Order: sequence, then C-alpha cells, then structure tokens
Amino acid sequence: MTEPHGWKLDETVATSAGEVAAGRAGEGPALVLAHGWPWSSYSWHRIIPELANNFTVHWYDMPGYGQSEKHPGQRTSLDVQGEVFAQMLAHWGLSRPRVVAHDFGGATTLRAHLLLGCDYERYVLMNVVAMRPWGSEFFEHVGRHVDAFQGLPPHIHRALVDAYIGGALISDIAPEDRENLVAPWLTEDGAPSFYRQFAQADEKYTAEVEPLFGSVRCPVKIVWGEDDPWIPLARGKALHALMPEAQFATLPGTGHLPQLENPQAVLREILAFL
Repeated sequence: MTEPHGWKLDETVATSAGEVAAGRAGEGPALVLAHGWPWSSYSWHRIIPELANNFTVHWYDMPGYGQSEKHPGQRTSLDVQGEVFAQMLAHWGLSRPRVVAHDFGGATTLRAHLLLGCDYERYVLMNVVAMRPWGSEFFEHVGRHVDAFQGLPPHIHRALVDAYIGGALISDIAPEDRENLVAPWLTEDGAPSFYRQFAQADEKYTAEVEPLFGSVRCPVKIVWGEDDPWIPLARGKALHALMPEAQFATLPGTGHLPQLENPQAVLREILAFL
C-alpha cells in the first residue's frame, strides 16, 4: 500500500488483543480518530493533513483490522475494542483528548467513555454503530453462516469484500481508496479475520451502553451522511434524541463513509466543533 501524504503507520503498540499499528501527525491539542468496520485508519487519510494543521492527530488500526495483528482465535469484539481504545489513550498519555469516531468506532469509544472512565474534551460521532438493531441483512447472514464463507477461492473472496464495501457508498470514491480499503482483507491472515468480525458481532455490546447515553460527560456533535445505506438517518436522529444536548448535522448526498465520500464537508463540520 502506498502511504498517502500525512497518513502512516510507523508505530507498533502491544495491547491486550495483540500488536496494533498506529501513527500520529501535527501539533496542538490531542485528537484521536477511531475507525469502524470493515475499514482501517486509512479511511481517515483524506482529512488527516488538514486536521494536523490544528491538532496532534492520533490514529490506529483496531486489532484484527488493517495492518494490526490478526491471528486465529483472536477476540476482537466491541468489548475488546473498547478496552484497547482505553489502552491506546494510556499509551499515548492522553487524559482528555478530542475524539472523532465512525461506525463501530462509535460503540468502541462510547464503551471506553461510559464503562471504562475515559474522558474526552469534545466528541464527534459520525454514522456510528451505537444502537440496536445494527448490521445489514448481509451482515447478519454472514454472521449466521461464517463457516460457509471460510475458505472461499481468493477471487470470490475479493469480489465479496469489494461488493460489501461498495454497498456502504452513495458517492464514488477514488479507485485507489477503494483498493486500499479492500487490500488488508485479502492477505493470508486478513481473509479469515474478515469473517471473524462477523462471527463476533453481538448487539449486547451496544445494549450495555444505550441506557447511559444521557450521561456522556462532554460536548457532542453527531454528524450523519443523509443517504447512509447501512445505518439510516433515522438511526442518527434516534441517537440524537438520547443525547438531546448534542449538536446534530447531516451531509446531503453522502453515504456511510463521509470521510472519503465527502471529506471537505466532514472537515467543515468537525473543525467548527472541535
């Protein structure tokens, strides 16, 4: 993978779920980016350079994702990811960073905040997994039949991953961006990890924090791609109803991956808030 300007993974951190690939850039107040499924920290690469003009930006690939460790039997469910997020903040020495979370990064960082005591200065939740039900029909189908998908011929597996990622998008993204989102799941350790994520998905990990959403201890802004085919706008509005003090903004003509589909609009919304 060719590293874009600003984004890199030049640090390896030992966590309770395996070694994690991480990076940082810029100077200023601390800002942490939390990616989701089936993405990696690469998904932030188009907004990192501008964010780094204002903040010290930190990012990492979750265990089981991107360039982080993947191995048979590895637990990478949302409870584990919440613990790893807390461990990464401790590793970086961050006591109250700004946080921007996307997709499963929402549930991950909400668990770290509401169950594990991590404090944030300001908090952006963008097209997040936070409330039940979550997951597309395909997501649920694969989760019920993981064994049937393990061992697919490489060309069929590649087509499946590409189609799955494409299903999140409303707007075209650069071909190299789509390729670099797919690539980590095509390796010898990446392909089985892809299906492990389906197998370990469990709505109980959001059920545990949903009753606590009114107890978030910092200013929040919810940002939503209006045409998200995976987590519809109605879910974002329902989340806002449970966090009535939060700001709420929508991105017209944008799907589930705003930071690559509409990066300039994302930057306008989050920089104004952060």
